[in-house]
Amino acid sequence: MAPLIQTQQLRHVYSAGTPFEHVAVDNIDFSAEAGEFIGIIGHTGSGKSTFIQHLNGLLKPTSGQVLFNGEDIWKIKTRDVRFQVGLVFQYPEYQLFEETVFQDIAFGPRNMKLTEEEVKSRVLKAANVVGISEDLLDKSPFELSGGQKRRVAIAGVIAMQPKVLILDEPTAGLDPQGRNSILDNIRAYRDATGATIIMVSHSMEEMAENVERLVVFNDAKIVMDGQPSNVFSRADELKNMGLDVPLVTEVFLQLRNMGLAIDSSVYTVSQARDLILSMKGGKLRA
Repeated sequence: MAPLIQTQQLRHVYSAGTPFEHVAVDNIDFSAEAGEFIGIIGHTGSGKSTFIQHLNGLLKPTSGQVLFNGEDIWKIKTRDVRFQVGLVFQYPEYQLFEETVFQDIAFGPRNMKLTEEEVKSRVLKAANVVGISEDLLDKSPFELSGGQKRRVAIAGVIAMQPKVLILDEPTAGLDPQGRNSILDNIRAYRDATGATIIMVSHSMEEMAENVERLVVFNDAKIVMDGQPSNVFSRADELKNMGLDVPLVTEVFLQLRNMGLAIDSSVYTVSQARDLILSMKGGKLRA
């Protein structure tokens, strides 16, 4: 069975044939199966944002292919692909434009030519997933807080019920409570639908706590792809690319460098706690 979404030798060149020519993604082979939660990291300019814009046809490859369910997305209706592969841009609240929250969330389903009954059903379900109460649906989106606006924007994509949900820095600029709420919403959508989630973030802690697979971009290429424990264990390589590791990983690396025989592949606080409690003589209060 073909992967749900896949790229083969994907290449994108900006301003080709000019003095400003720039290779943004270079021969990328990537695939994602249904239900995966994948994180993408890389320094600014590494190619990750250009890459994700190919996955639902916002950018057309210079060469190579993007396949959805085994079909080249440029040989089928791109409009239909965008209903199945939803993309939430960074700071999506700046793209809200309708008079009410309901109308904003309904924009995508209405473009799918659904009945008004189905549109309403999808709006209510999407609002519920992201934690927007029904009493807010008749309000202007511009009356809402920043975190609420972010949830409305995400709900607008979720309402199309995409099989792949791609999010570019979904928690950027939010306070800790807002970040946790958004991440809870994303996990809730995946749990409810079995959708594939692809999330770009600069927060290593967010990646460590949420994703099951981590893809690292550097200089327009994928240079690492694996479980977070395997990727974060290569801390020196990540740092040489200008990337960080989770703070808890940094602590355990320092402990190892101080001479302690300790596993430095720890990347979440819960893992650190369990490891410390399991150590001989480690008697910490649970």
